[in-house]
Amino acid sequence: MNRTTLSLIAGATALAAVTGFAAVSAPDPGSAEQRTGAAATLPVERTGLLCPRPSTSDLAETTYTSFAPVTEGADGKGTAVLRAAAQQSAPDDDGTSEDGKDGENGAADEKDEGDEKGEKDAAKDDTAGKPVLQLQEPGKPVTAEADGADAPALVGTADGRFASGWTAQQTTEVAAGTGRGLQGVACSAADTQFWFPGASTDGSRTDYIHLTNPDDSAAVVDIELYGKDGELETTVGEGITVKPRSAEPVLLSTLTAEKQTDVTVHVVVRSGRVGAAVQALDDETGGDWLPASADPSGRLVLPGIPKDATAVRLIAFTPGDADVDLKVRLASPSGLITPAGNETLHVKGGMTAAFDLGDLTRGEAGSLVLTAPDGSVPVVAAVRVLRGEGGKQESAFIPAARPVETRATALDNTAEGTTLSVTAPEGDAEIKVTASAGTKGGTPQTKTYSIKSGTTQDIEAPVPAGLKGSYALTVETRAGGPVYASRTLASTEGGVPFFTVQPLPDDRGMVAVPDASENLSVLQR
Repeated sequence: MNRTTLSLIAGATALAAVTGFAAVSAPDPGSAEQRTGAAATLPVERTGLLCPRPSTSDLAETTYTSFAPVTEGADGKGTAVLRAAAQQSAPDDDGTSEDGKDGENGAADEKDEGDEKGEKDAAKDDTAGKPVLQLQEPGKPVTAEADGADAPALVGTADGRFASGWTAQQTTEVAAGTGRGLQGVACSAADTQFWFPGASTDGSRTDYIHLTNPDDSAAVVDIELYGKDGELETTVGEGITVKPRSAEPVLLSTLTAEKQTDVTVHVVVRSGRVGAAVQALDDETGGDWLPASADPSGRLVLPGIPKDATAVRLIAFTPGDADVDLKVRLASPSGLITPAGNETLHVKGGMTAAFDLGDLTRGEAGSLVLTAPDGSVPVVAAVRVLRGEGGKQESAFIPAARPVETRATALDNTAEGTTLSVTAPEGDAEIKVTASAGTKGGTPQTKTYSIKSGTTQDIEAPVPAGLKGSYALTVETRAGGPVYASRTLASTEGGVPFFTVQPLPDDRGMVAVPDASENLSVLQR
């Protein structure tokens, strides 16, 4: 990617955690929904997102994209703006803070005003709160580009006509060094609890958990690590303070002396709320972002494993004390199959388990479906996927995903190198896929697809007519399901298959508002 460096703000690399909230007004008493006595489904009126700092590499080239679909019934006015957050600490490539010390939380200590690096940090803080990317109209994505390692995390809010379905994405290409490859993450919502199976404290990995606080008061966070034998002893994982409207990167290997290949990270917010994402960087096989797994459940779906994957490693964890034998199935283009030799996988309570599934997909589209007996034991899970051979491999992560209940969007798509993968593991489904206008021109296109029960399909997604730039793909569930989806971006650089995969969770852009005339006297106790 050959890009021109932006201004100080847009040129900064973003570490992503995302702040989320949603607000909606009750329907007008004279509306049709109210007159019929039915609940109204209305667009949310306000929402928030957080995006992480993309990279610590000076070779990083990042594209930020923001988009809101056209939503019937949305307000005619509104804004959607991503702004720079303050950064509490600035780790170097070796994981230390800028003053050469690990410090508490793997972060830099406060700098003296006269210190040269303190002045550098102060200059960075001056960018906090300034706009980086702002939408102009629904249905048309906008982008900004940045080079290098100076960008802060981003904090964004959208209201009015932009709030329903607002989505943001950052895609970074790193040409060389630890984590080289394509790294992508969808900006996400703030919450109070996150699970990340698939992280590592091994010497070959440099994994950060990025915490972003969107609010005007400090958040206090605990980080728990679980390895193959249970919870790891940590030194400074409790009571981490994330200052208001700021971001804090925490190097996982500074939290414990134990070096383990497969670790599950549990983020618990004592007060406030944060956005969280893990950036997993490997010395040999590149790196990518690891989004949070879907909430612990007895049934999980990990959608869209690339058909040319050369290695698939499943990492699973159950938070309780009970062991579980997970039933493993692959939703292939022809239906659900059981992988030979991996029919069931045993996961001990409170311990992280990892399983090498090899070239699981064998040249076909596929999604993993994991089931606990009777759904009785909740589990979180993710897969680490490799493409390529020998010294020319790249890695990406696919966590267990939430279904596309109504609508979901993937950004930064191009005419070449984009794969949309959709699975309906429990029943036939019909979906509508809309390609938006391009960032620099093009006319939206829409297609409808049928997905057979138990299958995964890499569909030939529509492309805007006369496309210029990149575009958004919006998936809507029209019938049946549930539907799960992911999007893969891929390119080849120096013989290395760069790629990144993002699951498409529901955008939660619509909410049901009860009939105001409903008798609520039962609540008055």
